[in-house]
Amino acid sequence: MPMSNNSVPLHTLPLGGDSLAIPLRVLDVQDLIELFDGLFAHSENTRLIAGDDEPEYLPANDECSYHRLIFAHGFYASALHEISHWCIAGKQRRLLVDFGYWYEPDGRSPERQREFEHVEVKPQALEWILSEACGRKFYLSTDNLNGDPVAVAAGIARFRAAVVKQAQNYLANGLPMRASVLKKALLDYYQRHSQFGAHLFAPERI
Repeated sequence: MPMSNNSVPLHTLPLGGDSLAIPLRVLDVQDLIELFDGLFAHSENTRLIAGDDEPEYLPANDECSYHRLIFAHGFYASALHEISHWCIAGKQRRLLVDFGYWYEPDGRSPERQREFEHVEVKPQALEWILSEACGRKFYLSTDNLNGDPVAVAAGIARFRAAVVKQAQNYLANGLPMRASVLKKALLDYYQRHSQFGAHLFAPERI
């Protein structure tokens, strides 16, 4: 599939005590769109789309013959996050708007926040893995900064531990199929095979 020319000059990276020049690619969201569509537009009838507003998943309907995975404001991080939710969603959920989930805004109660975190553990663990596959820094998001400060701090610590555990579980036991396919494509395209490994998924890295 064609890709935009986003190579940057060779960087010298240490490897086993020696230096190895490895071409690194700029993180251009259009490349991610083309990679995703090349893998899934036909096999899953799904396309990745840069939106102008909030993210949204829209299943195929009478107006559009394919499923649309729309990420926010053209942001690379938003694309990876929405892809991660899509990779987990089962066949029936992929026939529902936003996979049948709802969004509750910032300022959630502790009980609602725990529900949110429970739903977000797996997609954020996958997002972390996909981020490392393309060389992007992953930032954990509990998305509840206006809650009670003590509860927010405890929630972040609890959520971080759960995401780390889930990411390590995925690496040890295998990713969902579509996530595995995309991870390999990202590692290939961004030439990250030699840098990627379990050592990246430690608590202090998020």
